[in-house]
Amino acid sequence: MATGCACRLHSSGFFRILMTEIDKPLAVRRAVSFCEAVHEQTWTVEGIEAIRIHDVREIFDVWERRVIPVLVDPRASSAKTLKPDILLDAILAKKNEGTTINDAPLVIALGPGFCAGKDAHYVIETDRGHNLGRLMAEGYASPNTGVPGDIAGHSLLRVLRAPADGIFQSDLSIGARVTEGQIIGQAAGKPVKTRLAGILRGLIRPGSPVTLNLKIGDVAPRGDLEYCSTISEKARAIGGTVLEAVLRRYNS
Repeated sequence: MATGCACRLHSSGFFRILMTEIDKPLAVRRAVSFCEAVHEQTWTVEGIEAIRIHDVREIFDVWERRVIPVLVDPRASSAKTLKPDILLDAILAKKNEGTTINDAPLVIALGPGFCAGKDAHYVIETDRGHNLGRLMAEGYASPNTGVPGDIAGHSLLRVLRAPADGIFQSDLSIGARVTEGQIIGQAAGKPVKTRLAGILRGLIRPGSPVTLNLKIGDVAPRGDLEYCSTISEKARAIGGTVLEAVLRRYNS
C-alpha cells in the first residue's frame, strides 16, 4: 500500500518523498514494494526507482535524481529533523502505533485504528468493497475483520500463514505456479501448504523471522504473471485518495 501511494504521488510530480522502514520488512507482495531496497539497495516498481540511504543527509542528492530514498527508521524519528509538510502513516498495523495529528501540517492515515480529525487530518478506507479508497475528514475506517479480500471467488484460501514461530524458509520465488496442497516452505520444521492452485503472487522474504499465523504468502487463482510485478487495484485506489487528500488541503 505504501509503495502504491508513493508511486501515485511521484507520478504526479511529488518528488520529495522519504519512505521509512523497519530493518526486516515483512511485505508479502515485495516484488512491488520499495521495502526490497532495504536488502537489495535499489528497487524499481513500474519504472520508479527507490534507493536505500543510511542517513537523512543523503536524501537531497537522491531527490535531485528523482529517486525515492528508503531509510531504516522504525519509529520515523527522521520526521522530527525533516519536519515534513505531509506525513502518511501506511504501516497498516490495524492500530495507531503512535502517529498524532501534530506530526505534520497534513497527516494522513490508512485503515483501522485512527480517528480522522483526532489522530490524523484524514483517514482512508482500506477495506475492499463499496467504500474502498473513501477519504474521511472525521470518524474511523472500518474495523479490521481479519478476513482477506475476495479474489476470483477466493478469500481465506488464498492466504498463506506461518504455522509456528520461527524462521521462514522457501526455495520458491514469487510468480511460481503452485498446486493445491503443495508445500511452499516451512517454519520451525512445520510445512506451509497451499490450499489453492494458482500463481504465488506474494511471498515473504525467505530467512525472515515469523510468528504463528503471520501472513507470509498470497496465491492468485487468476494465474496472471503480470499481477506479480504490477501495483494492485487496491493500492492504486488508495494512492489516488492520498493524492486527493494532498490536493484538497493545498489547492483549496
